[in-house]
Amino acid sequence: MLGWSAVELAKRCGIGSTTIKRYELQSGIPVGTTKVLSAIQETLEAEGIEFIGDPRVNPGVILHLK
Repeated sequence: MLGWSAVELAKRCGIGSTTIKRYELQSGIPVGTTKVLSAIQETLEAEGIEFIGDPRVNPGVILHLK
């Protein structure tokens, strides 16, 4: 939705791009540390992404244009 690469997301989150790429390979809710997952979520939310629905049953996102 934002057109970012894994490297760009990692840079903006302050985490390693290998971590992002590892999460991309997982299906469902990624297994990871709360700190890293929170950093990703906060970064995406700051750019207008809203997480909606239940992550286990009906996950989704909305992009709010700035």
